[in-house]
Amino acid sequence: MSDIRSLAVEDIPAVARLFQKVFRNSAEEPPPAFIEYLRQLYIDAPGNDPEIRPLVYSNDDGRISGFVGANTLAMTYRGRPLRAAICGSLMVEGHESDPMAGARLLKAFLAGPQDLSFSETASEVSTQMWTKLRGAVLPQYSLDWIRVIRPASFGLDLVASRFGPARALGPLAHAFDRRHRGKLRRGELRWSGVPDAATTQGPLQVADIDRHGFAELFAPLTRQFAVQPAWAEGQLDHILEDAEKKPEFGAPVLAAVRTRSGAPVGAFFYHLQPGGTARVLQVLALPGQAGSILDCLIEHAAARGAAAVRGRTQPALLEAMMGRRIGFVHAASTVVHSREEELVDAFRHAQGFINGLAGEHWSRLIGGTFNRI
Repeated sequence: MSDIRSLAVEDIPAVARLFQKVFRNSAEEPPPAFIEYLRQLYIDAPGNDPEIRPLVYSNDDGRISGFVGANTLAMTYRGRPLRAAICGSLMVEGHESDPMAGARLLKAFLAGPQDLSFSETASEVSTQMWTKLRGAVLPQYSLDWIRVIRPASFGLDLVASRFGPARALGPLAHAFDRRHRGKLRRGELRWSGVPDAATTQGPLQVADIDRHGFAELFAPLTRQFAVQPAWAEGQLDHILEDAEKKPEFGAPVLAAVRTRSGAPVGAFFYHLQPGGTARVLQVLALPGQAGSILDCLIEHAAARGAAAVRGRTQPALLEAMMGRRIGFVHAASTVVHSREEELVDAFRHAQGFINGLAGEHWSRLIGGTFNRI
């Protein structure tokens, strides 16, 4: 008889093999470093709650054929402590022989002791399962935004991600972009690019910081939200350290935005490969400062040679993105579930802070490599 139970340490190699088959379409044995990473992520990470664990689905013969990841995050709602569960990779092998396995896994996950469950990587199929189980889709949290900086390099980056030899056209793309951006006037808004001459940010100053500096800014820049993270000891530093290691996305870049008096008004964290698209993990901004912080981020990435900037929306940023020639695509949905309708309503009304560091995209499962520990 099939069974759903909590993940045990001895299950991790089987889960790693399942991940290889389902998400990487590979029958190769997973690298030892990947197995070790799953253990660290789901068993040993700071803040993990022993009562909220990932779940495995085993067949009649005891073989693991399904898995749903879970990480826990302490949060508060208007000062009241909450336990939140972040739903990670949901995967099932042999869906045809047991079409309800994924739904059973998700139902068991949502029935856990947590006050709040959410995911920022729900596929169309997963989203349908969440809504059937009384989860809510959050459109304002579910879009990827893109700002093109160097159009030819951006197009080449897209092509080269599928056809590597196309990178040989890099010098031509760079020459076109220099000419194109040089023709744009300071402050001119074009879908096709950002002017070579930076827009003056007035009293704001941008300075690179390390992950410890970013961690210190997180609470002051998110205190306006009704639902916000309340990191366990060492948890945010662990997440930031892990988030820096995304070689597929490039080197980590963290910066603070302050007034001339030194007061912080925003911060951002992105990764950048030379000449590629900057992948934004997190943008923080005080109320009323979102537009200026976005401008600082785009110019910061442009100065480092980014072809474009791409990130995930949050309601606090979405309004400021209008009129800045930022495009939007839908790649995955952010979904939320709670037995307390008041908590779900807080997210519907843009009063919850999730996505990025308070989510799944920080994990090395996205953008990481595991050739060695």
